[in-house]
Amino acid sequence: MTDAVVVATATELFRVSADGSSAARGEGLEGNRATGLSSDFLAPSSAWCCTDQGGVFRSDDAGATWSPAGLEGEKLMTVAASPARPSLIWAGAEPSVVWRSDDAGGRWERPADLEVLPSSSDWAFPPRPETHHVRWVACHPADPDRVWVAIEAGALIRTHDGGRTWLDRVEGGPYDTHELAVHRDAPDVLRVAAGDGYYESHDGGETWSSPLDGMDVGYLRSIAVDPGDAEVVLVSAASGPRTAYVAGRSDGRLYRRRGAGRWERVVEGWPDPPGTIAPLLVAGRRAGEIWAADERGVHRSGDGGVQWRQVWAFERTPNHLRGLIVVAAR
Repeated sequence: MTDAVVVATATELFRVSADGSSAARGEGLEGNRATGLSSDFLAPSSAWCCTDQGGVFRSDDAGATWSPAGLEGEKLMTVAASPARPSLIWAGAEPSVVWRSDDAGGRWERPADLEVLPSSSDWAFPPRPETHHVRWVACHPADPDRVWVAIEAGALIRTHDGGRTWLDRVEGGPYDTHELAVHRDAPDVLRVAAGDGYYESHDGGETWSSPLDGMDVGYLRSIAVDPGDAEVVLVSAASGPRTAYVAGRSDGRLYRRRGAGRWERVVEGWPDPPGTIAPLLVAGRRAGEIWAADERGVHRSGDGGVQWRQVWAFERTPNHLRGLIVVAAR
């Protein structure tokens, strides 16, 4: 199998070959706007896409074609395929609701009401303060019952029993989590890119620290860990939300950190001074391989994020990006 990258903008979805020599629009999502993507570790050619009103879609041909998989009419924000149990799929919505399917989208259920948690009275999404949503779902790599859910904005919550009960945010943890990365070789080490900075936990989310030495901006968008080295972390960041997400007025940049060291700005292959959105990041399937996407196109690093090269360019500059995953193309 060879790899492909699937990238979603606010209006289109593309499957791009790993060498950038070919790209095609995904078929089957017509009229639906993608809001999130997930690869499937246990089915490498499969992928999942959530949309703003059309529900969840599934692809079994590495993102070339998509078919409906339930939850039509829900305003979905994120989707995640469990790497610990086949056919277990999670989705998050606005207002903050978590959905679970144990049969790959055949049937969906709401395991428990999140808004019974004490912190829920504080949850609010700043651009629309009357609501809030599930921004990200992260699954434990070996235990299917352990899941972390990010509420934008207000809490990072977790379950140890498959969603029947939820544990509320803890003091000192992230407030505005955008993405959370967990490495298979270090399943209790959580790394978070948040609107309020970078956070990490070495005990599954019980306690947190926020090492920021070396960063000159504090609004983090995306995060990835080197597939071959759980100590190498990449984050994208910007001076604020508008400059992180909106093309044409952006100042996004990359930082790299190894172990307990200092964050180092990544400049090989990235503009300096920074002038792009804070890119989406995702780990590849090989040691040292990390992918990124910004309004220019898709970029690849083969050395753990030290050096980068652009492998594919958008024909038309998108204003926003919604998702980035790596899949196995037959």
